[in-house]
Amino acid sequence: MTLITMIQKRFLGEKATSEEYMAAGRNVKTGLVASAVVSSWTWAATLLQSSSVAYKYGISGPFWYASGASVQVLLFSILAIELKRKCKNAHTFLEIVSIRYGRNAHYIFLFFGLLTNIIVSAMLLWGGSAVVTALTGLNTYAACFLLPLGVIIYTLFGGLKATFIADYTHTVVIMFIVLLFSFTAYTTSELIGSPGRMYELLQQASIRHPVSGNHEGSYLTMASSNGLMFGIINLCSNFGTVFIDNAYWQRAIAAEPHSPVKAYLIGGLSWFAIPFTLATTLGFSAVALESSVHFPTFPNRLTPSDVSSGLVAPNAAVALLGQGGAVAVLLLVFMAVTSAASAELIAVSSICTFDVYRAYINPMATGKQLIRVSHAVVAGFGIIMGVLAVILKEAGIDLGYLTRSWNVTAACVAPIGGQVISITAWLVCAKLYSGEINLATTGTDQAMLAGNLGALLGGGLISVVLSLIKPDNYTFEATRSLKQVTNDMVGTPTSNNSSEDITMEEEKKGTPRATTVELTIDTFDAEDDAKLAKAARFARWSSGILTVILIVLWPLPMFFSNYVFSRGFYIGWVILSIVWAICSTIAVTIYPVWESRDAFAEIFKGLYKMAFGPKSTAAV
Repeated sequence: MTLITMIQKRFLGEKATSEEYMAAGRNVKTGLVASAVVSSWTWAATLLQSSSVAYKYGISGPFWYASGASVQVLLFSILAIELKRKCKNAHTFLEIVSIRYGRNAHYIFLFFGLLTNIIVSAMLLWGGSAVVTALTGLNTYAACFLLPLGVIIYTLFGGLKATFIADYTHTVVIMFIVLLFSFTAYTTSELIGSPGRMYELLQQASIRHPVSGNHEGSYLTMASSNGLMFGIINLCSNFGTVFIDNAYWQRAIAAEPHSPVKAYLIGGLSWFAIPFTLATTLGFSAVALESSVHFPTFPNRLTPSDVSSGLVAPNAAVALLGQGGAVAVLLLVFMAVTSAASAELIAVSSICTFDVYRAYINPMATGKQLIRVSHAVVAGFGIIMGVLAVILKEAGIDLGYLTRSWNVTAACVAPIGGQVISITAWLVCAKLYSGEINLATTGTDQAMLAGNLGALLGGGLISVVLSLIKPDNYTFEATRSLKQVTNDMVGTPTSNNSSEDITMEEEKKGTPRATTVELTIDTFDAEDDAKLAKAARFARWSSGILTVILIVLWPLPMFFSNYVFSRGFYIGWVILSIVWAICSTIAVTIYPVWESRDAFAEIFKGLYKMAFGPKSTAAV
């Protein structure tokens, strides 16, 4: 990644400015943004827990994992295009909150934003290190600190652009390994070899170990009460981990003006294929083969602890491909952890740089100073990530565990109120359902369902009610006037140093002084604005329709009908999952290369001249 960053700077004319480092020049093409979105959202849990829920709930598990966590990315396309329309020069979503709602709201969202990054980072490393330990014997504590080491290095050198390139290469590896497992299980495996044979093995498993809460105890039905409960939990909880995670906003910030809608729609649909296809393959392979001598735990079934720790997929991979399967899973986990960790690193770095240092410590910071702060945060938080993962291990926690009328009061009260409602509902449900409150009872599906619904619905209700009482009718003129940092090569910052560009309304809201020194009215091209408005309408309709299909029209009729898959229907389901994975692979591996063909041509031309051209040419 470091070498690629150097090549880009040499042959594509990329400069080491703070805008390039923190925003990737704001010119990243659709395919690469889509690939980066897929990579950022592919955690260790995506690969491991999706197979675990297939093992526990049957065919509904992979579907609800995929649909319940892809709709947020699809819906984020709306926010991505609105960002381009209303604050195209933002570096973080918190800058927009600061201008739009003022200092108090900025404090609140700063807390929740960093808390999200901290929790996600710890989960990434803890889940990944647990699997690395299971497959290699490496000390878990060592894995927690070694996994982010390379990420720190290339992120320090290349910033956000380096994470995009890393995301792409990691996505390529992940998608091809997903296809490898699928084609092995359903075509070449001597133990399974076809979807029809898998169907027979799953029917036999339903008789030996009927699934609690599933119609007729079958693995082959969407009529699963536990599966549906998991789907609701997954749907609610992932709104927070996408919408409040600065990593996803940064990908929208870095995208070309008209590309974020397509990028997030392609990214969401492509990501769907990873848990859907991989879990349908490895989760069911574990169910089908655990009675075989080739399964690592034979003659015993996987323990609940093994399942919760994400060891379903590694065991199934070993049964299918032996040591090669273990290596493939190790690669999957490594790619998932490092790519997602790089996104979290640069996200935290941006927040600390622009929303802490520049907002409250040094409002007049130059571009060079911002880069130095960013470097320090990348290195520091990379170490902290390892510490947080160790804390999770010691705590015994495993992998299973902005609209126009929205006013300032709602922005401040809704997050806190939703949090209070969520924690109250979570603990009360744990007490009522299990009789006591401890790590085990608060980790039940019932308690997590209550907590997640409390957060999403409680915070949403508070927000709507307070905004209806006193609509704000905000015009977004102040957010549109946010400037880029243009003083990278200057000893003193350039600024009009005037408060006249901010309305009195913003001053009353307590907008941090850091915002005032970088504001100037920016004229928008009417034709360009019309195109962005059209893209925004397309984002709302397309993401809304896809969400209804994935959450309502597809799964719920199958749930209420108590349908148990026939042999032919199951074969069609498997074919659909593999075709979806193939299309996704094309979208996030081949399409980005095609889009960047001119850049590749420039690089190869430059490398050729440097290697074989005259010395004078090579020196340029």
